[in-house]
Amino acid sequence: MKRLLTLLLSIALTACSSVSSTPTTGTLPTAPVTDSSPIGISSTETSSPTSVPESDPFTGAGITLPAPACETGLTPTDQEGPYYKAGTPERNSLFEEGMTGTRLILAGCVLDQDCQPVPNDWLDFWQADANGNFDNSGYTLRGHQFTDEQGRYFLETIAPGLYPGRPIIHIHVKVQPPEGQLMTTQIYFPDQPIQEQTATLEERDGYLAAYFNFVVQR
Repeated sequence: MKRLLTLLLSIALTACSSVSSTPTTGTLPTAPVTDSSPIGISSTETSSPTSVPESDPFTGAGITLPAPACETGLTPTDQEGPYYKAGTPERNSLFEEGMTGTRLILAGCVLDQDCQPVPNDWLDFWQADANGNFDNSGYTLRGHQFTDEQGRYFLETIAPGLYPGRPIIHIHVKVQPPEGQLMTTQIYFPDQPIQEQTATLEERDGYLAAYFNFVVQR
């Protein structure tokens, strides 16, 4: 799986070190966004997960990564929370047929303290579903992946919902560079921004595209 993901990402449009700051236009077939809640969360059932061509996930989702930026230093750490679960499956799509919610494509780079791409970086994502529930018995909306040789990652998921005790929408992630320091943090969204942890967000035709670069110590 790791070898396949590396092959898929290696043929994406551009590298983290030389990407354009202007995203391209693309369509990702999915349910329409039908409400105005934070980051466009929808309660509509989505279509089957066949939207991203296996030959080129970035192009299939209309994604061109923003240029890297490391001026603010290392990405801040954040709480792990009570719902982390080790042993997640390796995959770059957490979407499953029948899920409700707005489709979300999250993409970016992992960069080191010198703003250089970090290949083969381990990222482990976990999040609530659109109703704010975590799967604590299985691995729904949980999964890990590795960056490609240009330090890029690509995650297909849904926009998470709020859950009791955390009145802010977020996605959890652990980031581990090869022979580097493990970092636990969270990604937030523009309607409820947290300094240096907020993704750039675009509303597309029926889905959301989010961009976030991790800056880690190695």
